[in-house]
Amino acid sequence: MNVYDETNQILKTYKIQANKSLGQNFLQDDNILNKIVASVFVGNNDLIIEIGPGQGALTKKLVDIGCDVLAFEIDLRVKEYLDKINCSNLKVVYQDILQVDFKEYDFSKYDNVHIIANIPYYITTPIIEKIINSNINEVDMTLMVQKEVADRFSAKPGSQEYGSVSVYLNYFYDISTLINVSRYAFFPVPNVDSAVIKLVRHNKYQVNNEEKFFKFVKQCFLYKRKNIRNNLKGYDLEKVSIVLKNYGHDLSSRAEEFSVIEFIDLYNSLF
Repeated sequence: MNVYDETNQILKTYKIQANKSLGQNFLQDDNILNKIVASVFVGNNDLIIEIGPGQGALTKKLVDIGCDVLAFEIDLRVKEYLDKINCSNLKVVYQDILQVDFKEYDFSKYDNVHIIANIPYYITTPIIEKIINSNINEVDMTLMVQKEVADRFSAKPGSQEYGSVSVYLNYFYDISTLINVSRYAFFPVPNVDSAVIKLVRHNKYQVNNEEKFFKFVKQCFLYKRKNIRNNLKGYDLEKVSIVLKNYGHDLSSRAEEFSVIEFIDLYNSLF
């Protein structure tokens, strides 16, 4: 039975309808699921954390890899079905991922931790922030997100989609788009297309106070159409000008033009 037929059978048998408040859209394209699994390079002593397994279409493929899978699901309606995936390497926790205390889990016993998730737009950034600030120390994340969100996350300086979120995520990750996914690969069909993105953790950058740095970056983007002179009123613009000149910019430039390292140099010159 293909995943399309299986998904529909599960939803019908267990009388489950997609919950709009949870942003649920069930992926039912086997080809996309296989590509997601193939994109994750996993060792025997690795852990996969799956966020939002839903009806378990991807979960069953992940447990077949052989490593441990820890899944977090908020929707108790799918519990009866997920519990039937009887694999010794699978543990399903029925809890809102944003309420999970990751300190209760020992991730140090694994060589690597990989995160895979199909998450709705409205909680994408909060989930990523939680993971960044946790004790997971993941090596990568493979996320299914709205196409527009994928474009913003992976945006490069100078592009229309580039903003403070792009800087924030690229500070921690190398980001690339793996697969563009049509809205028709989901049930029910959403209003927008999606994309699978890969976020690979790195340690390229370091500042003395990350929270203060990211507040500074947001200040630089405060008014989208304003130049850096206007957005950094109250700062030492002479110091700002010196840094910008090193990169071929001036005070009439906009934040959308600056790379992560340029923001770091600006920050270091002022604080």
